[in-house]
Amino acid sequence: MKGTVDEHADLVRSLITLPTTTETIPLADALGRVTAAAVLSPVDLPLYRNSQMDGYAVYAADLPGTLPVAAEIPARPGEPAALTPGTAAKIMTGAPMPDGADAVVPVEDSTRHGDIVTIPKPSTPGAFVRERGSDLRRGDELLPAGRLLAPRHLAVLAAAGLATVEVRSRVRVGIITTGAELVAEVTRVGEIFDANAVALVAAVTAVGATVSLGARVSDDAEAMSAALDAAIAVSDVVITSGGISMGDYEVVREVLEPLGASVTTLAMQPGGPQATAVVRGVPVICLPGNPVSTQLSFEIFLAPILREHAGLPAAVRQTRTLVAAVKSVDGKRQFLRGRAVGDAEVQVVSGASSHLVAGLAASDLLVDIPAEITALTKGTTVETWAL
Repeated sequence: MKGTVDEHADLVRSLITLPTTTETIPLADALGRVTAAAVLSPVDLPLYRNSQMDGYAVYAADLPGTLPVAAEIPARPGEPAALTPGTAAKIMTGAPMPDGADAVVPVEDSTRHGDIVTIPKPSTPGAFVRERGSDLRRGDELLPAGRLLAPRHLAVLAAAGLATVEVRSRVRVGIITTGAELVAEVTRVGEIFDANAVALVAAVTAVGATVSLGARVSDDAEAMSAALDAAIAVSDVVITSGGISMGDYEVVREVLEPLGASVTTLAMQPGGPQATAVVRGVPVICLPGNPVSTQLSFEIFLAPILREHAGLPAAVRQTRTLVAAVKSVDGKRQFLRGRAVGDAEVQVVSGASSHLVAGLAASDLLVDIPAEITALTKGTTVETWAL
C-alpha cells in the first residue's frame, strides 16, 4: 500500500530539527527577517518638543492678538532661545519649540505684515505641539518578538537611533539537483535546462531560509557523494531533486540507501516518488525530479516547516468552487494547478502531468482532490492551497 501525503508530511517534520540561534544584523539587511526578541526604545520619541506645523510658536494666553515676531526657528540642530510672553516665533515643522511657548498657530491661520503677525482666533495649550515622548517613552516596546520586519518597522527602529536588530538566524538549506540530462546550455537531443536549481533556490529564499550550497550532479555516485558531503557540512537541511525513482541510474538512491534512506512512493500526483534520510545528523529530503513534482513537493512537505521557523504566515488554504468539472485518478491524491476566479471560485488551468511547467506558471492555487475522488462537477467545493 502506498503511503499518504499526510503521513509523509509528518515524517519530514519529525526529521527536521531547526536551529534556534539568533544574529544581530544591520537594518539595511533586515527587511523580511523576524525579530528574535522584543526591541525596547532607547530614547523618547519624539526626542524633544517640536512643532507639528509651519506657523508661529506662541503663548496660548496671548491669543487672539497681534504680536511682534521675535525669532525664526528652522528645523535645524540647535536649541532656540526662550520665547518672551507677548511675542511669537516663526517656526517650521519639526523644529524644536522654544521654552515658554505652549502652542503653535498654523501659518494659514495668521496674517503677517513685516515683523508683526495677527492671529484672530484663540488657541489652547498644546495645540499643534508634539510633546517629547508622546509617541513612545524610553523603555517602551518598539517591536515584539516574532515580528516579520516590513519597511514601517525598520523606520521606527531607525527613528529610535538603532542601527542593528537581533533576528532569528535563517535555516541553511543545501540544494542538489541530479541528472545527466541537466545542462546550462542545450546542444543536443536528450538535454534539458535545469529548472529545478533555479526554482528551488527561489522557493527556499521565499520562505525565509538561505541557500548554503547549490550543486548540479550527473548520474555519478562519486560526484553525488561529494556534493552531499559538501552540502551536509554547511547546511541544516539538504534537498535533492531527482534520482529516486524505480528505474536505473537513480543516483540519489544509489548513494543514500546504503546510508539508511527511506525511499517510497506516495499515493499522490504529481510527486509520487519521495525519499528521506538523515546523514551525520542532517536531514536529507529527496524530491522527485520532474519540475512540477519538485516544486509541488517542496510546497507541500518543506515550505510549511520553513515558513513556520522563519516566522512567516502559513500559505492560505481556503475552499472555493470549481468553475468547470474535473476528473481525477482513482487512488491518488491529486494537486491540480488552478487560478483563482474572483473571491470564491477556481479554474483548473493545467493537466495532471508533472512536466507541465507552463501550467504551473499560469496558476496561483493548488486544487486538492482527495484520493478517493475520480470526478467532480461544476460548482463542487474544493480545498485550495495558495502558491
